[in-house]
Amino acid sequence: MSSQNRLDFVRFASQEGVLRFGQFKVKSGRLSPYFFNAGLFNTGRSVGELGRFYAQALRDSGVGFDMLFGPAYKGIPLAATTAIALAGQGPQAADVPFAFNRKEAKAHGEGGTLVGAPLQGRVVIIDDVITAGTSVRESVDIIRAAGAVPAAVLIALDRMERAGADDALSAHSAVQDVQQKYGMPVISIASLDDIMQLLNEDATFAQYQADVAAYRIKYGIQQ
Repeated sequence: MSSQNRLDFVRFASQEGVLRFGQFKVKSGRLSPYFFNAGLFNTGRSVGELGRFYAQALRDSGVGFDMLFGPAYKGIPLAATTAIALAGQGPQAADVPFAFNRKEAKAHGEGGTLVGAPLQGRVVIIDDVITAGTSVRESVDIIRAAGAVPAAVLIALDRMERAGADDALSAHSAVQDVQQKYGMPVISIASLDDIMQLLNEDATFAQYQADVAAYRIKYGIQQ
């Protein structure tokens, strides 16, 4: 996506309360000066707009794909809204199939753990963020087991953050680890770079700039 579109997404996430600044204890146990919770995109309007950002990021990436896959649970509405956005009006409109998985296999009806279109061809996995990469690993296994090819991962935000304890930080971020392990790109609508740009350009958020910059120096990946 263009830098303006990425910045527009960060502003949108902030306006919706999805991106917040302050002090938050995140899953890793760290105290982060910002927090991103895509689950707070929870109205028809906001989810519809989110889908348009996902669709645009996927188109702009140039990655070839045949369908979308949304890992349970957050990935399910994300895949659906992205497919709807991709089918929107315009010269780039495309009716793209999607599928998702259940956490537990269904014993009646059609049975199984997969719902939606058959997994085939090049599949883009859609999620909100990548932390430990567990969701990606499970999705890749499901896709390959069906005889399809995982083509890319599409996420909302790349935190660009190293994993591990403070005295044993990994050399790479979770996103970089996924790219290296599976040999496929991770596309993000926005990243910490874009959050920093917002903090630098908008006086409304100036009070958070120093804390986010310090956190990035401590935990951010080397570029």
